[in-house]
Amino acid sequence: MTRPIYAIGDIHGQHAELKRVLALIEADGGADAEIVFIGDYTDRGPASAAVLDHLIGGVAAGKPWHCLKGNHDRMFSWFMRDYPVHDAHLPIYLYWLHARLGGDTTLASYGVEMAETDRQTEVHALAKVAVPQAHIDFLEGLALCHETEHLFFAHAGIRPGLPLASQAEHDLLWIRKEFHVDRRDHGKLIVHGHTPVEAATHYGNRVNIDSGAGYGKPLSAVRFDGRDCTALTKRGWIPLVAD
Repeated sequence: MTRPIYAIGDIHGQHAELKRVLALIEADGGADAEIVFIGDYTDRGPASAAVLDHLIGGVAAGKPWHCLKGNHDRMFSWFMRDYPVHDAHLPIYLYWLHARLGGDTTLASYGVEMAETDRQTEVHALAKVAVPQAHIDFLEGLALCHETEHLFFAHAGIRPGLPLASQAEHDLLWIRKEFHVDRRDHGKLIVHGHTPVEAATHYGNRVNIDSGAGYGKPLSAVRFDGRDCTALTKRGWIPLVAD
């Protein structure tokens, strides 16, 4: 019998929520349950550093965890390069340290307070001292997708009409509308986050598991048995079926 695989939505620095859903998964599938983390581990929430420590520790311990890259993870890693890189997908005025994106709260979790300076060069210098190299290496090394026989996991989704093997990094991290409105079958059920919804939702050809933890809402954990999926809650299993 094939073992289930679990997926956890966008965490966004919510370490307490991460521990809560990991406990639900362990109670259901055991300590060695296979888990896909859909990306966006940092920003907005108060404990990005602790989230990365937890994930790095689990991977180092040999847990069957697949950690995917989200757009926020890439923004953080690009900021931490020797010369900060701005994501060209964003408006000119909106940079990672902006409160709307949450880079300020991420750096605060490392003890770097934005109030100390209004110059990006100075914030960058403080961050280079405060952020462990292991965190930067982890972010830089994150996978863009994960596949099983029936499922394709990616942070934001896919470009419809392109083979799954030919997807571009930009789309896997950023795509929204073009993917959301396309109702065709993509060959595999696409599991993604990136765009917050009220609760994990099945749309027939895709399942969105970003339930808004970055805005203080509960983090989602979903169990997949082939293409069948179930949301894990304190009240037990809730089957997810297409609208």
